[in-house]
Amino acid sequence: MTGPLVLLVAVLATVLLGVLYSRVNGRFRAQPPAPSTGEDAGTVADDRDVLQSDDIGADLGERLTLVQFSSAFCSPCRATRTLLADVTSDRPDVAHVEVDAESNLDLVRRLDIRRTPTVVVLDATGAVVGRASGLPKREQVEAVLAG
Repeated sequence: MTGPLVLLVAVLATVLLGVLYSRVNGRFRAQPPAPSTGEDAGTVADDRDVLQSDDIGADLGERLTLVQFSSAFCSPCRATRTLLADVTSDRPDVAHVEVDAESNLDLVRRLDIRRTPTVVVLDATGAVVGRASGLPKREQVEAVLAG
């Protein structure tokens, strides 16, 4: 009697974790600005949350930049690359930049990237305003670009 009960609990726990994972995978989360200090009270105080063109190896977009961290053997990375390129192709004020996570470990550590693909959203100044881990859906990307 104990065996089937343990199996049932294990199956239910697995299903629950699977549903939770699918709900958060690829979902964009807003990144709160770092606390400001000193006389520049309206600016971001933490250099980890601001990227420059030199950091990502490409120019920032006029309004937003989607920085995708990828690795060589990641199939969701290829799908994310295709999706982001398609969504940003008709938006001249938005840039899409792909960064190889393995070749940029300092930047990966600086931004606390834990898996690929991870998409970091930068505003026009290079401040991190959001991020998504995993393959996002088209509607999620378009909502970020619209907002």
